[in-house]
Amino acid sequence: ALVLFVVFFLYRDGETVAKILYAGAHKLGGELGEGLVNKARDTVFGVMLGIVGTAAAQGSVAMIGFLIAGAPAPILLGFATFFLSMIPVGPPLIWGGAALWLYSQGDIGWAIFLALYGLLVISSIDNVVKPILMARGTGLSVLIIALGVFGGVLVFGFIGIFLGPVLLALGHMLLTRWLREEAPQ
Repeated sequence: ALVLFVVFFLYRDGETVAKILYAGAHKLGGELGEGLVNKARDTVFGVMLGIVGTAAAQGSVAMIGFLIAGAPAPILLGFATFFLSMIPVGPPLIWGGAALWLYSQGDIGWAIFLALYGLLVISSIDNVVKPILMARGTGLSVLIIALGVFGGVLVFGFIGIFLGPVLLALGHMLLTRWLREEAPQ
């Protein structure tokens, strides 16, 4: 509820907040400050692209698996996989439940198929597609994004999905800028 409350005002007054943020960053760091704000914005956008894009890929692939295995309401289960894939252990709850349902109905072969399909295909999408989409959206390497996400989650919890990559991206930008500067003669 608190997040929705804050998001409402950020959406409503977002342009004003962005102008204030850019003005403050320019006063603090000049062109570098504005660059850091842009890098933070691009990184958050890339992380969101990775989360939603991965959710869409997992939901689509899961729906295909549910159709093949003959699970009930495959489209609904695909949408449920889409929404729950935004949390770390969400998709196994859906495809695991569907596999258990198939097993309870006597479709042991299809239950095993769906369990293996979920484990090997649906869940592996999260490990492959998400870092690629995040790296593409931010313009950073997959390694920096992956380390940022994993380290951020370990240190900051769920919000670390965003904070970790942003902090590493800003640190990377500052380090590369510092190394490019010529030493005074």
